[in-house]
Amino acid sequence: MPAGACDCHFHVFGPGAPLVSPRDYTPPPAGLGDWRAMAEATGIARGVLVQPSVYGFDNRVLLGALAAEPERLRGVVVIRAETPAEEIGRLQELGVRGVRFNLGSPGGLPLEALPRVARLVRPWGWHLQVLPRAGSLSDLGALAAREGVVVVLDHFGLVRSDDVGGMAALLRVLDGGGAWVKISAPYRLADHDAKALVARLTRSHPERLLWGSDWPHAGLRDAMPDDADLADDVLDGLPGDELRRRVLVGNPLELYWSD
Repeated sequence: MPAGACDCHFHVFGPGAPLVSPRDYTPPPAGLGDWRAMAEATGIARGVLVQPSVYGFDNRVLLGALAAEPERLRGVVVIRAETPAEEIGRLQELGVRGVRFNLGSPGGLPLEALPRVARLVRPWGWHLQVLPRAGSLSDLGALAAREGVVVVLDHFGLVRSDDVGGMAALLRVLDGGGAWVKISAPYRLADHDAKALVARLTRSHPERLLWGSDWPHAGLRDAMPDDADLADDVLDGLPGDELRRRVLVGNPLELYWSD
């Protein structure tokens, strides 16, 4: 990893923290100290904590982790559309820089709330991070442009390498200049070819790519991926020192640490 590399997508889970019901999975114990060990082993200097669906609107575990590493970490939370402006200001001071919409899991914000949340966070320069549904990419791009906010798409926008229409829609959203995409969690794409996806995106939009480990890979029902292998895969997909510094260091600094 280049010096200053950032993991732009990971989660932490606290013992005894209340979980929403229904939910997609019950998380394993995985605290900030465990992520630190993984980060040290793989050469990661910074991180972006993302609110997992199992905690719904309760961001206390995430905010506790941000308080422990205020210079090293930034956060993406889930908030209600009626959250007061003073609370947004408090979260800003704690290191929060975005709001997550997980359209595939219970316990989160629906797409219909996006305009209201966009208007709430736009004065702070926050972005909206979205795990999309199939076929929703074009709608997301149009909404983001209309509301004047940046959108960050989780996990390749859930576009598979053989999905010609999905890839075309993803590229159109990125062409608009108001979106980023995380080259993360390729194992969540059925029959994926992550190398082909990364190669296609690095040719066209290297300035719009972010990498995340998706640690601790919660909710997987198959074999658990090896973190070192995932780090090697992303380095293999980003040939050359300049491209690696752009995606792993420069892009995260621009989006999460520019203020």
